[in-house]
Amino acid sequence: MTIVYIIIAIVGFFLSMQFFMILKMRLRKGKPAPDLSGKAGRMVQQGERVLFYFYSPSCRACRAMTPIVEKMAKKNKNVIKVDVSRDVAMARKFGVMGTPSTVLVEGGTIKEFLVGAQTEGRLMSLLQKA
Repeated sequence: MTIVYIIIAIVGFFLSMQFFMILKMRLRKGKPAPDLSGKAGRMVQQGERVLFYFYSPSCRACRAMTPIVEKMAKKNKNVIKVDVSRDVAMARKFGVMGTPSTVLVEGGTIKEFLVGAQTEGRLMSLLQKA
């Protein structure tokens, strides 16, 4: 019986940490975008609508979502892929705690912060909102 309580405690802890992570990331919505350098920084400073896709090559959900984002990036210069294993600094600036995460920045403000895999339709609607 004790083992059951230990398992329940571990599962409860894991779920509460997941919930906290998602809540913390979503609370960034409406906050100013972080200072960035390079192409991404220029786009954000100019107030453009930019979709940041944070992924990890080892993430199963990311492997399913990345081809969709790559297809979108070929058609739209405002889609930026960020490999969190290579660009940890940018992920930290945005407060990304899990992958896949998608952040929409417009007018220098974080308009949307989505955690988890998203459909192509959902991503396209984020880019096309007026």
